[in-house]
Amino acid sequence: MKIAIGCDPNAEEAKQELIKFIEAKNLGEVTDFGSDDVIYQHTAAKVAEAVAAKEYDRGILLCGTGIGVSIAANKVKGAYAALLSDVYSAKRARLSNDANIACLGAFTTGNKLREELIEAFLTNEFVPGCSSQPKVDAYVAYDNER
Repeated sequence: MKIAIGCDPNAEEAKQELIKFIEAKNLGEVTDFGSDDVIYQHTAAKVAEAVAAKEYDRGILLCGTGIGVSIAANKVKGAYAALLSDVYSAKRARLSNDANIACLGAFTTGNKLREELIEAFLTNEFVPGCSSQPKVDAYVAYDNER
């Protein structure tokens, strides 16, 4: 799995810890999109565009709360970013919603929880034809119409 990751300067340390975790668990091949830009919109858009273009299978974005990067990523057509705060929701983001980008808060989640969230996000897959398919189809259709 190819994973694009990026953050704002506030989340650099958390991002580096996640990269180490992903590599140690062999969860995927990570490309770091950086953290130097204080305007997180720029990094979030780059990651979201790369994921939406299917250059990467999944994306991970971090800022202080994860809220800003989530909003920014969801402006990109074909990017479906979920703000993750608990393991059940991280699983459901994939299983029920086919989210392709995980957003996390460096200040709101501890390192161990971030690892659990990312592992759940990366190891679960959307099942085509499942009971959630009509819901996913509806927001993808809306996205494609705009």
